[in-house]
Amino acid sequence: MEVGGILGLLVLVADIWAILNVVQSNASTGSKAIWIVVILVLPVAGFIIWFLAGPRSS
Repeated sequence: MEVGGILGLLVLVADIWAILNVVQSNASTGSKAIWIVVILVLPVAGFIIWFLAGPRSS
């Protein structure tokens, strides 16, 4: 497996983890939808932004 493949896999795992945490959070449905779209459209930057400012699970 190439380095790019491993990094891509790590980004995928991190994004799935972030989306699961968003879904389990106490945020409103609209807020959850916006966070999920940000994470999906900007995989690396979206994860970093979510990690710093996103909703947390209860």
